[in-house]
Amino acid sequence: MVSNIKEKYQKEVIPALKEKLGNENVMALPKITKAVINIGFGRMILQKATKDEQRKLTEYIVENLTQIAGQKPVLTKSKKSISAFKTREGMVLGAKVTLRGQRLFDFLEKMINIVMPRSRDFQGIPESAVDSSGNLNIGVKEHIAFPEISPERSPIILGLEVTVVTTAKSRERGLALFNLLGFPFKKQ
Repeated sequence: MVSNIKEKYQKEVIPALKEKLGNENVMALPKITKAVINIGFGRMILQKATKDEQRKLTEYIVENLTQIAGQKPVLTKSKKSISAFKTREGMVLGAKVTLRGQRLFDFLEKMINIVMPRSRDFQGIPESAVDSSGNLNIGVKEHIAFPEISPERSPIILGLEVTVVTTAKSRERGLALFNLLGFPFKKQ
């Protein structure tokens, strides 16, 4: 299955970016390279008292992130102990998944067309979500907005962060790419 975003990039966005940015070389145009989905759950684990409850919570989060991304996440661990945050070296603090290739485009398609419209009080992505390197950072408050997750079977609501990494060298080039791809930005 060819993703609509990938097809749209090749047929519509490349010619429009050439015209808008003034580049003749296709290789110099910005493109999406990967997406990183991240859930931090250090605070939730600290609140659970027993090791068994911590293990169950970690399994639940890993299972949900696997369903959302289509591949198994990597658990992220603390690098050093910080007493103010009640963390110890080697303690599991989160999970992340890096998507590339076809899974990346399938995920972005789902994110734009299904998840964002289903999110509560969604007004659009603020343009400030694009950083100075042209990468997009989106926070999703409720993981139950994804169609793979059943709200009835979810004991807790998880928030997650999605970072869409591009080859754009500036904020303006990144914004041009995301606007032409159809990302729903807030109207100014």
